[in-house]
Amino acid sequence: MDPSISIFGDWGTSRLRLYLRQGKSVLDRRDGPGVSALTTSPEQTFLDLVGDWREAGPSGAILCGMVGSRIGWVEAPYAPCPASAADLRERVLKIEADGLPVSIIPGLSCVNPLGGPDVMRGEETQILGALELDPALKRGRHLLVLPGTHSKWTVVEDGAITGFLTAPVGETFALLRQHSTLAAGLGPDVVGSDAGYAMGLARIGEQGPALLPHLLFETRARQLLNGLSGGDAMGFLSGLLIGADAAAARRWFGELGRVTLIGAPALNTLYGQAISSAGGETAAIDGDSAVLAGLTTLSQTKNSDFHVLA
Repeated sequence: MDPSISIFGDWGTSRLRLYLRQGKSVLDRRDGPGVSALTTSPEQTFLDLVGDWREAGPSGAILCGMVGSRIGWVEAPYAPCPASAADLRERVLKIEADGLPVSIIPGLSCVNPLGGPDVMRGEETQILGALELDPALKRGRHLLVLPGTHSKWTVVEDGAITGFLTAPVGETFALLRQHSTLAAGLGPDVVGSDAGYAMGLARIGEQGPALLPHLLFETRARQLLNGLSGGDAMGFLSGLLIGADAAAARRWFGELGRVTLIGAPALNTLYGQAISSAGGETAAIDGDSAVLAGLTTLSQTKNSDFHVLA
């Protein structure tokens, strides 16, 4: 066993990303199915993917995301907000896979700004990683947004995650794109255009996020009556959904000011435009870099059998 070598993993609903690390260097990367697309057990899927990596003698694996949910490998109970890196380390769930120690990071729960229950799994690790990549985020109060299938608007205060609010923007777009008349007749290769996206943002700016249900149908009507192309229509739909998310955020978080985005570059760009339209400004952090930094932070605990050397 080599204490400098470890396996990191971000295992979500739709995909799995595994990294073989030595210190802070990535030696290899492999992708696999998300927990909702497994054809074998999570343990067997994991062992099949890391099989030859075992020859390097990794000291263990640390995984975050939906792998720790009720539909994942084993449930890691949520940690309540406010939560710091230390709070999450204390709640790491430890199991074994064919003799390899595996640590599963718990997700977070909170009462969101609307007074309802909310949860996240995986994003907490990216947030803690962002704090390491930009240490200024550890001081004071900051608003962070993690765009994606379930976009998370998150408040961090003095290094602790104090609360968040989820909007299933990506999931809603996918459902409307695949199963509604708004995209009827459009093939799967039709990609939303920048011009259509800007049109959707402008429409939300004119009418406000409360009218989103009514504005959505314009995606169809504009194709039928105004000759809107399929690409512009899908961009328009995306602009409506993301624009409404950003515009509505002001109701709960006040003037947006500076917002830190943590996600894939393309999504960071789209959300950056929407937040700018809503009066804020943004800085972006790559989501993959954030999750690696977060897993590194959460693996460094003196009381754990699994410790990654920096």
